[in-house]
Amino acid sequence: MNKIGVIFDLDGVIVDTAKYHFLAWKGVANHLGFEFTEAHNELLKGVSRVRSLEILLDIGKVKLSEAKKQEFLISKNEEYLKYITKMGPEEILPGASKLLDTLDELGIQYVLGSASKNAPLILRQVNLYERFIGIVDGNSVSKAKPDPEVFLIGAKKLNLKPEHCVVFEDAIAGIDAANTAHMISIGIGDKQTLSNADFNFKNLTEITSDFIKSLIKKTQTIKQK
Repeated sequence: MNKIGVIFDLDGVIVDTAKYHFLAWKGVANHLGFEFTEAHNELLKGVSRVRSLEILLDIGKVKLSEAKKQEFLISKNEEYLKYITKMGPEEILPGASKLLDTLDELGIQYVLGSASKNAPLILRQVNLYERFIGIVDGNSVSKAKPDPEVFLIGAKKLNLKPEHCVVFEDAIAGIDAANTAHMISIGIGDKQTLSNADFNFKNLTEITSDFIKSLIKKTQTIKQK
Protein backbone atom coordinates (compact mmCIF):
# COMPACT_ATOMS: atom_id res chain seq x y z
CA MET A 1 0.00 0.00 0.00
CA ASN A 2 1.40 3.38 -0.95
CA LYS A 3 -1.26 5.59 0.61
CA ILE A 4 -1.95 6.89 4.06
CA GLY A 5 -4.98 8.26 5.82
CA VAL A 6 -5.08 11.06 8.35
CA ILE A 7 -6.96 11.34 11.63
CA PHE A 8 -7.23 14.80 13.15
CA ASP A 9 -7.99 15.67 16.72
CA LEU A 10 -10.22 18.76 16.83
CA ASP A 11 -9.53 20.99 19.83
CA GLY A 12 -6.08 22.54 19.61
CA VAL A 13 -5.40 21.17 16.12
CA ILE A 14 -8.18 22.33 13.79
CA VAL A 15 -9.76 24.91 16.11
CA ASP A 16 -9.00 26.17 19.59
CA THR A 17 -12.00 25.64 21.81
CA ALA A 18 -9.90 25.12 24.94
CA LYS A 19 -10.61 28.74 25.88
CA TYR A 20 -14.35 28.06 25.81
CA HIS A 21 -13.99 24.84 27.78
CA PHE A 22 -11.96 26.81 30.31
CA LEU A 23 -14.63 29.48 30.75
CA ALA A 24 -17.37 26.89 31.10
CA TRP A 25 -15.45 24.76 33.61
CA LYS A 26 -14.38 27.87 35.51
CA GLY A 27 -18.06 28.69 35.93
CA VAL A 28 -18.62 25.25 37.50
CA ALA A 29 -15.67 25.73 39.85
CA ASN A 30 -16.86 29.20 40.85
CA HIS A 31 -20.27 27.76 41.69
CA LEU A 32 -18.60 25.10 43.84
CA GLY A 33 -16.42 27.67 45.59
CA PHE A 34 -12.87 27.06 44.39
CA GLU A 35 -10.46 28.51 41.85
CA PHE A 36 -9.93 26.86 38.47
CA THR A 37 -6.91 28.17 36.57
CA GLU A 38 -5.69 27.91 32.99
CA ALA A 39 -2.94 25.58 34.26
CA HIS A 40 -5.66 23.33 35.68
CA ASN A 41 -7.40 23.45 32.32
CA GLU A 42 -4.36 21.83 30.68
CA LEU A 43 -5.17 18.68 32.64
CA LEU A 44 -8.48 18.39 30.80
CA LYS A 45 -6.99 18.37 27.30
CA GLY A 46 -8.05 15.39 25.24
CA VAL A 47 -10.18 13.73 27.92
CA SER A 48 -13.92 13.15 28.06
CA ARG A 49 -16.42 15.48 29.67
CA VAL A 50 -17.13 13.00 32.47
CA ARG A 51 -13.43 12.52 33.21
CA SER A 52 -12.90 16.29 33.04
CA LEU A 53 -15.48 16.80 35.78
CA GLU A 54 -13.78 14.16 37.91
CA ILE A 55 -10.45 15.95 37.53
CA LEU A 56 -12.05 19.29 38.34
CA LEU A 57 -13.69 17.89 41.49
CA ASP A 58 -10.35 16.41 42.56
CA ILE A 59 -8.74 19.85 42.16
CA GLY A 60 -11.39 21.43 44.36
CA LYS A 61 -11.49 18.45 46.74
CA VAL A 62 -15.26 18.35 46.25
CA LYS A 63 -17.45 15.27 46.40
CA LEU A 64 -20.82 15.18 44.66
CA SER A 65 -23.60 12.67 44.23
CA GLU A 66 -24.05 11.11 40.79
CA ALA A 67 -27.21 13.15 40.32
CA LYS A 68 -25.35 16.41 41.05
CA LYS A 69 -22.53 15.39 38.72
CA GLN A 70 -25.04 14.97 35.92
CA GLU A 71 -26.50 18.40 36.66
CA PHE A 72 -23.09 20.03 36.38
CA LEU A 73 -22.22 18.10 33.22
CA ILE A 74 -25.39 19.40 31.61
CA SER A 75 -24.95 22.98 32.81
CA LYS A 76 -21.30 23.03 31.73
CA ASN A 77 -22.20 21.84 28.26
CA GLU A 78 -25.00 24.37 27.94
CA GLU A 79 -22.58 27.16 28.83
CA TYR A 80 -19.99 25.81 26.39
CA LEU A 81 -22.58 25.63 23.61
CA LYS A 82 -23.31 29.33 24.06
CA TYR A 83 -19.72 30.03 23.06
CA ILE A 84 -19.27 27.57 20.20
CA THR A 85 -22.53 28.47 18.48
CA LYS A 86 -20.95 31.89 17.90
CA MET A 87 -17.86 30.41 16.22
CA GLY A 88 -17.07 31.02 12.55
CA PRO A 89 -14.40 30.12 9.96
CA GLU A 90 -12.12 32.80 11.38
CA GLU A 91 -11.48 30.49 14.34
CA ILE A 92 -9.84 27.79 12.23
CA LEU A 93 -6.25 27.55 13.46
CA PRO A 94 -3.39 28.72 11.20
CA GLY A 95 -2.32 26.13 8.65
CA ALA A 96 -5.32 23.84 9.07
CA SER A 97 -7.17 24.79 5.89
CA LYS A 98 -3.98 24.72 3.85
CA LEU A 99 -3.10 21.25 5.17
CA LEU A 100 -6.55 19.96 4.22
CA ASP A 101 -6.01 21.43 0.75
CA THR A 102 -2.66 19.62 0.52
CA LEU A 103 -4.21 16.31 1.54
CA ASP A 104 -6.96 16.80 -1.05
CA GLU A 105 -4.36 17.49 -3.74
CA LEU A 106 -2.47 14.31 -2.81
CA GLY A 107 -5.66 12.25 -2.75
CA ILE A 108 -5.31 11.49 0.95
CA GLN A 109 -8.54 11.05 2.89
CA TYR A 110 -9.01 12.26 6.45
CA VAL A 111 -11.39 11.80 9.35
CA LEU A 112 -11.87 13.45 12.71
CA GLY A 113 -11.08 11.63 15.94
CA SER A 114 -12.18 13.77 18.88
CA ALA A 115 -13.35 13.30 22.46
CA SER A 116 -15.80 16.16 21.94
CA LYS A 117 -19.47 15.28 21.62
CA ASN A 118 -19.92 18.66 19.97
CA ALA A 119 -17.39 17.98 17.19
CA PRO A 120 -19.95 17.85 14.33
CA LEU A 121 -21.49 21.14 15.46
CA ILE A 122 -18.09 22.84 15.67
CA LEU A 123 -17.06 21.63 12.21
CA ARG A 124 -20.32 22.94 10.79
CA GLN A 125 -19.80 26.30 12.50
CA VAL A 126 -16.39 26.72 10.83
CA ASN A 127 -17.57 25.31 7.47
CA LEU A 128 -15.32 22.23 7.51
CA TYR A 129 -17.87 19.49 8.16
CA GLU A 130 -18.28 18.41 4.53
CA ARG A 131 -14.53 18.02 4.02
CA PHE A 132 -14.13 15.05 6.36
CA ILE A 133 -15.14 11.61 5.09
CA GLY A 134 -16.00 10.54 8.62
CA ILE A 135 -16.29 11.78 12.19
CA VAL A 136 -15.55 9.79 15.32
CA ASP A 137 -16.51 11.80 18.39
CA GLY A 138 -17.53 11.38 22.00
CA ASN A 139 -20.87 9.96 20.88
CA SER A 140 -19.14 7.15 18.97
CA VAL A 141 -16.82 5.68 21.61
CA SER A 142 -17.10 4.05 25.00
CA LYS A 143 -13.48 4.59 26.05
CA ALA A 144 -11.71 7.93 26.21
CA LYS A 145 -8.13 8.64 25.15
CA PRO A 146 -5.49 7.39 25.95
CA ASP A 147 -7.47 4.31 24.97
CA PRO A 148 -6.99 3.97 21.18
CA GLU A 149 -10.66 3.19 20.44
CA VAL A 150 -11.41 6.55 18.78
CA PHE A 151 -8.48 6.18 16.38
CA LEU A 152 -9.10 2.51 15.60
CA ILE A 153 -12.66 3.39 14.60
CA GLY A 154 -11.19 6.21 12.50
CA ALA A 155 -8.92 3.72 10.72
CA LYS A 156 -11.96 1.62 9.84
CA LYS A 157 -13.69 4.68 8.38
CA LEU A 158 -10.58 5.26 6.27
CA ASN A 159 -10.58 1.58 5.32
CA LEU A 160 -6.91 1.39 6.29
CA LYS A 161 -4.77 -0.63 8.65
CA PRO A 162 -3.75 1.36 11.76
CA GLU A 163 -0.10 1.43 10.70
CA HIS A 164 -1.09 3.38 7.59
CA CYS A 165 -2.83 6.09 9.60
CA VAL A 166 -1.32 9.41 10.70
CA VAL A 167 -2.70 11.17 13.77
CA PHE A 168 -2.41 14.90 14.45
CA GLU A 169 -2.78 15.57 18.18
CA ASP A 170 -2.06 18.32 20.70
CA ALA A 171 -2.64 16.29 23.87
CA ILE A 172 -0.51 13.72 25.67
CA ALA A 173 -3.49 11.39 25.98
CA GLY A 174 -4.05 11.58 22.23
CA ILE A 175 -0.41 10.89 21.38
CA ASP A 176 -0.43 7.90 23.73
CA ALA A 177 -3.63 6.64 22.09
CA ALA A 178 -2.11 6.94 18.61
CA ASN A 179 1.06 5.16 19.68
CA THR A 180 -0.92 2.35 21.32
CA ALA A 181 -2.83 1.94 18.04
CA HIS A 182 0.53 1.68 16.19
CA MET A 183 -0.23 4.77 14.14
CA ILE A 184 2.16 7.57 13.18
CA SER A 185 1.75 10.23 15.86
CA ILE A 186 2.38 13.89 15.13
CA GLY A 187 2.42 16.24 18.10
CA ILE A 188 1.17 19.76 17.50
CA GLY A 189 2.36 22.13 20.21
CA ASP A 190 5.10 21.98 22.80
CA LYS A 191 7.72 19.41 21.78
CA GLN A 192 8.80 18.70 25.34
CA THR A 193 5.23 18.06 26.48
CA LEU A 194 4.50 15.84 23.47
CA SER A 195 7.88 14.12 23.45
CA ASN A 196 6.34 10.69 22.87
CA ALA A 197 5.16 11.71 19.40
CA ASP A 198 6.93 10.34 16.31
CA PHE A 199 7.15 13.87 14.90
CA ASN A 200 6.67 17.31 16.44
CA PHE A 201 5.59 20.65 15.01
CA LYS A 202 4.70 23.90 16.71
CA ASN A 203 1.59 24.28 14.55
CA LEU A 204 0.11 23.11 11.26
CA THR A 205 1.75 25.93 9.27
CA GLU A 206 4.99 23.94 9.51
CA ILE A 207 3.54 20.89 7.73
CA THR A 208 4.69 20.77 4.09
CA SER A 209 3.57 18.72 1.12
CA ASP A 210 7.02 17.09 1.05
CA PHE A 211 6.61 15.99 4.66
CA ILE A 212 3.26 14.35 3.90
CA LYS A 213 4.81 12.62 0.88
CA SER A 214 7.64 11.34 3.09
CA LEU A 215 5.10 9.78 5.43
CA ILE A 216 3.67 7.74 2.56
CA LYS A 217 7.10 6.21 2.03
CA LYS A 218 7.69 5.61 5.73
CA THR A 219 4.42 3.84 6.55
CA GLN A 220 5.97 0.55 5.52
CA THR A 221 8.71 0.79 8.17
CA ILE A 222 7.90 3.32 10.91
CA LYS A 223 5.47 1.25 12.94
CA GLN A 224 6.74 -2.28 12.54
CA LYS A 225 6.18 -3.28 16.14
